[in-house]
Amino acid sequence: MLHIISNGHDTGTPLIIAHGLFGSARNWGVIAKRLSDTRRVFTLDLRNHGASPWQDDHSYDALAEDLSEVITSIGGPVDLLGHSMGGKAAMVAALSGADIRRLIVADIAPVAYNHTQQHLIEAMQALPLDKLSSRTQAEEILSHKIEDPTVRSFLLQSLNLRDQTWRLNLTALSASMAQIIGFPEILGKFTAPTLFLTGANSDYLRPEHRPIIKSLFPKARFAKIPNAGHWLHAERPREFEAAVRIFLNA
Repeated sequence: MLHIISNGHDTGTPLIIAHGLFGSARNWGVIAKRLSDTRRVFTLDLRNHGASPWQDDHSYDALAEDLSEVITSIGGPVDLLGHSMGGKAAMVAALSGADIRRLIVADIAPVAYNHTQQHLIEAMQALPLDKLSSRTQAEEILSHKIEDPTVRSFLLQSLNLRDQTWRLNLTALSASMAQIIGFPEILGKFTAPTLFLTGANSDYLRPEHRPIIKSLFPKARFAKIPNAGHWLHAERPREFEAAVRIFLNA
């Protein structure tokens, strides 16, 4: 079973939040706590991330099955929110018949991309964990291969400096990169309300994606968070929370 953090009380439809690649439940702690004022909110560590089990299979079918097991254990119907990789897993779960009342997909489309993250995995794998004395030292070494300090800071949230390990199954994620940036062929439809929430400055969801989205999610709606990129929930948390709250309470 996946590692789960729970906030709130059993009133209203529960909300499950699935993070993106290299993320964890902890990344969503602030938003989860704020949204838990009217419902129970569950944030997950997806497989091969955080404190959840490591598995060789990191396909979206496997990730969606994990989500379905969590939904069954909580008791559906639930609302489901997924960002990036977690958004793709959430879409596959919904299209596979999981007991979902409303679906929110944050800044991703049900299509294949070419933005491999292999270089980030290689940078993390090259970090000499047994020689590190501080997180500052780790960031300095990573800076030679990863220019963006925001990305470095995000990745280092998954570094367990005390145990000299990553809380990421980098081997499995590397082997599965083609599947992670892809999207499986799937024949189902999800006919419940769905919100595709994107960052206005992001190009992950483009106009040409809308026909495939509408074919799979006939009740799809689209909204943008101004002045936000792919990490819309971190860059504009209040606006993101407001959009989620409005959609779930509609």
